[in-house]
Amino acid sequence: YVAPIVLTDVRPDMEIAQVEVFGPVLSVLAVDSVDEAVAVANGTPFGLGAGLWTRDLSAAHRVSRRLRAGTVWVNCYEEGDMSMPFGGVGASGFGRDKGAHAVDKYTDVKSTWIELGA
Repeated sequence: YVAPIVLTDVRPDMEIAQVEVFGPVLSVLAVDSVDEAVAVANGTPFGLGAGLWTRDLSAAHRVSRRLRAGTVWVNCYEEGDMSMPFGGVGASGFGRDKGAHAVDKYTDVKSTWIELGA
């Protein structure tokens, strides 16, 4: 169990910024630009999800394409339903759950060819 905590003054080279923490932990890393934010976000082996807040939809598309994450939420976090594939990249996962993409993980395709007019 981890008690809820907000960690400030975190640097990208700190362990807390380099691992996936599944708990009520928020690490605050200050950046000076979008480019730096993307570099920090992509600077770990993990890529489960990312979130960004903006009023500029074009910027949201540009930044979300650059983020190495299985899911990018814009102006929200942890939204989605069973129609939307979910899963990480890098050390955060191998494939997707939910959505039509997940069906391939649970099925095998089999072909049977029968010649009827011999």
